[in-house]
Amino acid sequence: MIANMVNSSEFREMMERHLKEMMLYLLESDTPFGLLCNLEYVRFDPPLPPELSEQLNNITLFMIAGYTFESFEIEEHLLSFEAGFGPQNFGSVVSMPTLAVLQVVVEETPILINMALPPAHPAESKEEPGVKSSLEALLSNPENRRFLKEARKEPPESEKRD
Repeated sequence: MIANMVNSSEFREMMERHLKEMMLYLLESDTPFGLLCNLEYVRFDPPLPPELSEQLNNITLFMIAGYTFESFEIEEHLLSFEAGFGPQNFGSVVSMPTLAVLQVVVEETPILINMALPPAHPAESKEEPGVKSSLEALLSNPENRRFLKEARKEPPESEKRD
């Protein structure tokens, strides 16, 4: 059931709207933030040299501060920003679908968690598409492991259904 919900177009649209609203709020209030992203959807222009791209994890945190903050743009379904990578500060424009953002982080605290994936994800399987990678990303932050424990608790009798 959860797989159907998080992969429905209605849920995706709602998550995308929340992500955009949160990022716009942070930009308008001049609050630096981080984006924990699924690197599979991220594009670099120009592409990063192999020695830099090999250092990035599948789930990568981009800090949106300074020039990166100033260059940040949100379009209909995409976001982009300029960033420097490595000791030589190799410049590249980073772009991705809004739904590639798994968490929005302020001062090391996740303030928004996205459980939806961009539509037509190439790695989606017939079994619970997207749920496994979203859950792995969520749990990659040790502070989020408590959510799993809370979700496994037995619901009160009043909430149980036959």
